[in-house]
Amino acid sequence: MTAPARPHRPLFAIALRLTAVICLSVMFITVRLASERGVHVIESLFYRQALALPVVALWLMSAGGLATVRTKRIGVHASRMAIGLTGMCLNFLSYILLPPAEAATIGFTMPIFGTILSAVILREATGWHRWGAVALGFVGVLVMIRPDAGHFPIQGVAVAIAAALVTASVSLVLRELGRTEPAGVVVFWFTTLSMIPLGLAMPFVAKNHDLMTWGLLLMIGLFGGIAQLCLTAALRWGPVSVVLPMDYSAIIWTTLLGVAIGENWPLTTTWIGAALIVASGLYIAWREHLRARRPVVSAAVPPRG
Repeated sequence: MTAPARPHRPLFAIALRLTAVICLSVMFITVRLASERGVHVIESLFYRQALALPVVALWLMSAGGLATVRTKRIGVHASRMAIGLTGMCLNFLSYILLPPAEAATIGFTMPIFGTILSAVILREATGWHRWGAVALGFVGVLVMIRPDAGHFPIQGVAVAIAAALVTASVSLVLRELGRTEPAGVVVFWFTTLSMIPLGLAMPFVAKNHDLMTWGLLLMIGLFGGIAQLCLTAALRWGPVSVVLPMDYSAIIWTTLLGVAIGENWPLTTTWIGAALIVASGLYIAWREHLRARRPVVSAAVPPRG
């Protein structure tokens, strides 16, 4: 006999996803504030992952202990860790180098790169609908950054685009792992394995900090851990096509938080570019939803933090 399917609770799933997006926005803003107080990005990554370990431990206790995370694919998990940690580092740096609203907006190009990588690497059939959405998204990026105007540092823009590309690459690895590994197992091995390179790097970058800075580092781990739980739980109570559009609310939260810490209100071109990029991402998500109703199953885009 098969277990009954978990009923969908779309409003609850949407609330969880919105909570996750707000927590991620707070985490990224806190990373920016910590950097301004002399915290190295490796330190932020270390405490982000280290303070997520209690969350993983609680999950283990509720799920049946260490036996539940046994795997025969440790090599694939290690690859996912390396790519995922690189993407997280680039995302952190993008919020340090760019205004928050612009960093968040460029991050929305992740589905665009996911479509390109799926077509090139996985040889998935990609029709003119999705290629048109990809083109629209890149037009949005050009409108936002205005290369001729010099509004934003080119280094920050390059880092943000690289972050979106690497994070999209993670989705391909997750799609492969998802064939055999539950989501909780993937989270456990990513968090645990990432502590090895981060722990080795910490002696070279760790510093003494004042109480306020330690509070910021605690917030990075706390809000990152809550976001991770809510992201996973949202997909248990609602389909990807319902919860994924909530991710685009990040432009609202990061803008408001950025203004709260003294950043300027985004330029008009940022809003126009964001609208084009969001439209592109939502259309790609809609096409993925249509494909998922056929025998082909599509994977969810991984979180950036």
